[in-house]
Amino acid sequence: MIKRASVLLGGASVLPKTGLAASARYRMPEESEPHSRTWMAFVAREDIWSRRQVPAVKCDLALIATTIAGYEPVTVLVSAADRAQARQLIPVGRSRYPIEFIEFDTDDLWLRDTGPTFVRNRRGVTAAVDFNFNGWGRKQAHARDAQVAAFVSDRAGVPRVTTDLVLEGGCFEVDGDGTAIMTRSCILNDNRNPGRSQAAVESELKRLLGLEKIIWLDGVAGQDITDGHTDFYARFVRPGEVIASRDTYERSPDYAVTRDNIALLNRSRDARNRPLTLHVVDTPDSVNERFGVAEFAAGYVGYYLCNGAVIAQRFGDRRADSAARSLLQRLYPERVVEQLSIDGIASGGGSIHCATQQQIAPH
Repeated sequence: MIKRASVLLGGASVLPKTGLAASARYRMPEESEPHSRTWMAFVAREDIWSRRQVPAVKCDLALIATTIAGYEPVTVLVSAADRAQARQLIPVGRSRYPIEFIEFDTDDLWLRDTGPTFVRNRRGVTAAVDFNFNGWGRKQAHARDAQVAAFVSDRAGVPRVTTDLVLEGGCFEVDGDGTAIMTRSCILNDNRNPGRSQAAVESELKRLLGLEKIIWLDGVAGQDITDGHTDFYARFVRPGEVIASRDTYERSPDYAVTRDNIALLNRSRDARNRPLTLHVVDTPDSVNERFGVAEFAAGYVGYYLCNGAVIAQRFGDRRADSAARSLLQRLYPERVVEQLSIDGIASGGGSIHCATQQQIAPH
């Protein structure tokens, strides 16, 4: 969930819209399944981020990349102007797995939203879905970011799947077994998919992601730049099991929203007609206010699952940080839980999950 305020309108992609046949059917694996690598972008532009935020954001990106590289390869998109600084902050050759830099100029760092969504068809062929990123409903400059999905698909050497739908990777969570959680406020919003019925959107998403059932959260439009991304509210731990965020700040708009989410998920069933086992994690009571708190994304469900680890956040609230870590370790007993402080990125409204995109391993 990227909470940052609106900046500038951006242009459309100029890359050709080529891809696999629309009749093909795919499945998006759950994030815990093996990855071949993680994709990120090393960028914090001063026309989007404040001058005070920029150095902290770049250090946060470096910390995330080097931590993940202890568990799987990382590929980082970086502009020519930022390449030297990226190499300084992200030393190559010192991690267990390789870190690769590819020169490509982006507007912002949110690869979860701008990058492609990797899927697999019934024959085991990997492909990548391009969801036509439009700056979260044309709220931010995105001429460069609109081309990230096609570029990454090409560099990954996989076919690009095209669609008429407009959305972002943070809009949905899948269990890899036919069920997804999504927010209406984001996907069924006229700033992305005007005139599209819920049924029509569901039909296309079921084809693209291998879904049988979608659990819709209402979300809230206009509160943040994303119009309420699912990955800030709830995540699948495994099929039939969900972790959900509960906001503890009574004056926050998400105080009521997160409680509505929890109530709905508690009475929901998945594609196999299983009731969901729900784990609730409270947001921290205090955060680092150095970079501002107006857009600060304070929540623990924005973690990232890489091979063998849970890359999670900490906010300096010892009680809440410890409770979140304990819960994640209990939910993922076979993984190492790495808790990182990334207050620069959080002050811009995002999480570790927002800054990363997994490429699934060959079947």
